[in-house]
Amino acid sequence: MKKAKLLWVDLEMTGLDPEKDKILEVAAIATDMDLKPIANYEAVVKVDEKLMKERMIGDFWEKNKRSYDALMAQNKDGKPVKTVEKELLTFLKQNFGETVYLAGNSIHQDRKFIEREMPELNSKLHYRMLDVSAWKIYFENALNHKFVKPENHRALDDINGSIEELKWYLTFLK
Repeated sequence: MKKAKLLWVDLEMTGLDPEKDKILEVAAIATDMDLKPIANYEAVVKVDEKLMKERMIGDFWEKNKRSYDALMAQNKDGKPVKTVEKELLTFLKQNFGETVYLAGNSIHQDRKFIEREMPELNSKLHYRMLDVSAWKIYFENALNHKFVKPENHRALDDINGSIEELKWYLTFLK
């Protein structure tokens, strides 16, 4: 079996503050360097409903009511974050060799949550990351080219969108 090199991750969280917010949903896609998927992983993390209601407020959540409702509804079926972390560690063991590069859009933000809530997983990740948002900044500001991806704000959909976005940027290198 060909080993994956990129661990594409997207987290849906109650907000963006790793000190106060929590991971709600995790999706991962293992790909090779040609961005071909090798395996997928998805999980719902159980979070205190009171915290969700306190933290999931404001313009973002008002504009994304469908995501809000879906995240609230699936929470009852969630797993403890440590269970999800163990499953992700097994996913790494099954699909990766020594080096695991984290990839995604604004992946540094997701990494902050991984560091805080899943320290053992964090220890398996390389310090270098492939952040698609760096490409986005350059293409939009220097080249006036914009990739438009759906904004579903669901973890697996967002990862697939990020992979397609990077593929689009790479077409300019050929």
